[in-house]
Amino acid sequence: MSSTGSLRRTEQAPLSAAFTRDGIATAVAALLFTVILVSFRPFQPAGAELTGEGGDIVNQLGFGSLGAISILSLLTLADRRVVRSLLSPSWLLMLGFFMLSVILATDPPSAMRAASFTLIGILTMATILALPRDAEAFSNVIVFTAAAVMGLSYVGLFVFPNEALHTANSIEPEHAGLWRGVFTHKNIAGPVMACFSFAGLYLFRRGRRLAGFIVFCAAMNFMLHTGSKTTAGLVPFSILIVMFPSLLGMRLGTPILFGLAMVATAIGTLGIVFLPPVNALAAIYFPDLTYTGRTTLWEFAGEMLAKKPWTGYGYESFWGTPLLLNQDQPFDRAWDIRTIVHGHDGYLDIAVLMGIPALCVAVYTFLIAPMRDYMRIPLRKENVYLGDFFMMVVLFAALNAFLESFFFHRSDPVWLFFVLGVLGLRQASLRPIAIRHTA
Repeated sequence: MSSTGSLRRTEQAPLSAAFTRDGIATAVAALLFTVILVSFRPFQPAGAELTGEGGDIVNQLGFGSLGAISILSLLTLADRRVVRSLLSPSWLLMLGFFMLSVILATDPPSAMRAASFTLIGILTMATILALPRDAEAFSNVIVFTAAAVMGLSYVGLFVFPNEALHTANSIEPEHAGLWRGVFTHKNIAGPVMACFSFAGLYLFRRGRRLAGFIVFCAAMNFMLHTGSKTTAGLVPFSILIVMFPSLLGMRLGTPILFGLAMVATAIGTLGIVFLPPVNALAAIYFPDLTYTGRTTLWEFAGEMLAKKPWTGYGYESFWGTPLLLNQDQPFDRAWDIRTIVHGHDGYLDIAVLMGIPALCVAVYTFLIAPMRDYMRIPLRKENVYLGDFFMMVVLFAALNAFLESFFFHRSDPVWLFFVLGVLGLRQASLRPIAIRHTA
């Protein structure tokens, strides 16, 4: 977004204003945001995934077009100062580890095809942040995208009920009746709606009260019908951690609580597997605590990581590969690791695929740097509102990543929102957000 402190409203009619450079930039950002969240195969269980040896031609052409539009828009419509500041040195290092994992993959060409989706997703989210000229333009992007994504998801419940709902005939019949909308699974729909609820709060706080109220309520209602208890618990928790310290005039409290929440969650999840004292306590007081069998996956992933701690196994080269298909399956193992598509812990999966050094860089890039950026946000109303929104998204997704895996997962909408939050916090900390005067 622009680094200008304020923008004067022109005397143009609304229709003609839409065809100005700023209006076109806002429209492009809204279109990019909507399309990449909905994907080119909505209402399909494998909508955004590559299929077959050569991949899905619809997704290849579609996401290739998104990448081309993003690059063209950054070159012609975005503020070059904003573009130059989008990627920090830590992000560049993180992407370096990511590309190294592609090179070290068991099938580099296939891994590169999958990685291209991830890179285009990051590029698109960066473009969505760079194009809006001011806070009002960014709000318009959010309103349009939320209306389109949630509108399609709600309509799908009636028009495409077998696709927008989990059914008893699906791979997971235990989820029958739970909502997923345009997304492939309830575990994606729930977190996306959670992020839209944060967006609704942002709109409400900056004066778009009706739009904010509608977005918040619609998102929360859909999220509750996805049946995701983890998401339902994390949403109010994320809002409280971000909003409460600000209301007390103690913004320092938010990154402190953020850090404490991350450490506590890490100990309470991975700690019961990898930290002997925590494991002993859990065995005594919570003997049945397995996070729905996830501890079995984490134990196995930890054993395999010990064999390749520095480089990992390579991108797309561990879960769901012949390496695991040929493994023996003990009769008492809660989950069959041969059919699992990811480790249900994003941080552990980064280590398994890219190595422990890459995990260290990821912790800084995804957790420490956002906390630092949050504290650097200028105490201007628009910057504070936008920073709070992005912090809610980052906090929610970062905590959710201890039980789900979405980091660098192609065009996963949860990953895309997380990228938006991390890059958005950096932008909110670097310059005053432009405001549009009505006089």
